[in-house]
Amino acid sequence: MLHTSRWSPSVTVAALIEHGGRYLLVEEETPEGLRLNNPAGHLDPEESPLQGVVREALEETARAFTPIAVVGVYLSRFVRPARGQQPAEDVSYLRIAFCGTVGEPLPGRALDTGIERTLWLTPDEIRASRARHRSPLVLRCIEDHLAGRRHPLDLIVTDPSVYTPEIKG
Repeated sequence: MLHTSRWSPSVTVAALIEHGGRYLLVEEETPEGLRLNNPAGHLDPEESPLQGVVREALEETARAFTPIAVVGVYLSRFVRPARGQQPAEDVSYLRIAFCGTVGEPLPGRALDTGIERTLWLTPDEIRASRARHRSPLVLRCIEDHLAGRRHPLDLIVTDPSVYTPEIKG
C-alpha cells in the first residue's frame, strides 16, 4: 500500500548553559500557561544544528551562546488534546542538546516573542519546578549534563547540500 504521508519529527536544538552551579532557563508563554524551558527552538531551513542553537539562544536569552559540546540527542512525543477551536496535536520532537557558555545580555536586544524572562536556577530548583517544565527533556538534558555527558561538536555533521542543494535533472 502506498502511503501519502510519512512520519517526521520536528527537529529542535537546545542550549544548556551552566554558570556557578545554576542553569539558564527561559520562562515562556505556551497554550498551557507559563512554562520553563532550556533556551531551545526549531531548526530553520538551510541551517545547521550548531547555527540553530546559537540563533535560538540569542533570540531567547539576548546573550551570545558559544557551544562547547553535544550533551545528547533525544526523541520525545507531545500530545495536546483538542481545546475549543484548536485541534488536537500529536508531535514528536528530535532534540539535539548542546552545552556551552554565554556572555552578558546584549544591550538593546529584546527577548523573543513569548519569552517572558530568563532565570538562573540550581538543579534542585529545576527539579522542584518539574510541573512547570515545557517538556520532560528540560530536566533530562540537565541531568545528563550534570552526569558529565559530553560529545564532540563534530558528532553532528551538516552536509553542504543543506545550504546549496544539488538539483538532479
